This record gives sequence, C-alpha cells and structure tokens, in this order.
Amino acid sequence: MTDQETDKLLHIRTEGTIEILQSSAHYNRYEATPYSVLDALFDIYPLRSTDHLVDFGCGKGRVPIYSVYRFGNFVTGIDLNGRLLQEAFINLADFRASRKRFRGSIEFEQTTAETYEIQAEQNVFYFFNPFSVEIFKTVIGNVLDSVERDKRPVDIILYYPTTAFVYYLEEQTPFERIEELPIPALSIDNDDERILIYRYE
Repeated sequence: MTDQETDKLLHIRTEGTIEILQSSAHYNRYEATPYSVLDALFDIYPLRSTDHLVDFGCGKGRVPIYSVYRFGNFVTGIDLNGRLLQEAFINLADFRASRKRFRGSIEFEQTTAETYEIQAEQNVFYFFNPFSVEIFKTVIGNVLDSVERDKRPVDIILYYPTTAFVYYLEEQTPFERIEELPIPALSIDNDDERILIYRYE
C-alpha cells in the first residue's frame, strides 16, 4: 500500500514534509517515516503489548498510531511544535473513532526533548533525525539516568541515522548495535537509508 492508502486505512492524515519555523535551530523539519520503513522495521522488531515506545519528534503521530494499530502497545509522542501536535491529537481522535476495539495507549506531549523526563516503564526510543546531535546526547544521557534509577533493558531505534549519532552511540555510550536493516526499496546506493537498533542491558 502507498502511504496515502495506509493513512486512509488508519483514518489519519500524516503525509508530507513541512518546514515550520522552530524556536530552536537544533530542531529539524517535520517528515513522517514512510510506512514501508515501519513495515520493514516492525517485521524484524515486533513490539510486545507491554512495551512502551517513545517517539522523539512524533509530528502528526504516524509512528505512535501505527505501532498501536499493529501491537496494542504503549506509546508517548514528544514534539516541540504545537501545530503538529494539534494535528496528532486530531489523528488520534479519528483513529480511535474508527476502531471498535482499541488496545494500547497513546499520549502526546509538547516539550523539548532534552527536558522530557524519561519514565520507568519506557523501554524503546525512536528517532528519525528530529534534532541536532547535541540534543541527542542529552536525551541519551536522560535515558541512561533513567536506567540507572530503574534497571531495565532499553533499545534505541535510529532511522536514517547521521554519522554523528552513530559515532556517539557506539563510541561514547554502553549501547551495542544489535540490528542493521538497509532499506533498498527507497534509495539506491545511499548508506544512510537504513535502520539501526541499539540495546543496553
């Protein structure tokens, strides 16, 4: 199915790339992860209903809604931009209204990623280059602080990762790469078109 067809199936509207003036130059434009990428990711990395996914830079809510649709898990979407989150709340309401049964839970929160307090139950963190590596380092530090307080394995999922993100995780943190998934259908000879999954136990 195309992205438009999957949006229609879920009764949401998440397509497009939007340039919105952010309050910080460290935050990037909105661009939704293609559904084909989410299909490929979750085919090899199925979530459990008890997993709590955090989507940093959730935009209009595609990743949270899609993951709950497939797995009935828990999701928190974080975004700084109020206009995008307004659309995410509309999408969530439309998605809920279209389902006779609704498993899982979705919450959206408008805040900066670096000040968001990681919760003890959260164990999967998704990034599609929503911000600079400086903010990414702070967020990963917050994740590790949370693990120190509440011991649990946690995973980091990077889609289309920059070299700086990869270098930081692999050279300066205890996370270890457990999976690499190229996405050849979307781009030819582009090494960045991939998903990397890291784990810290």
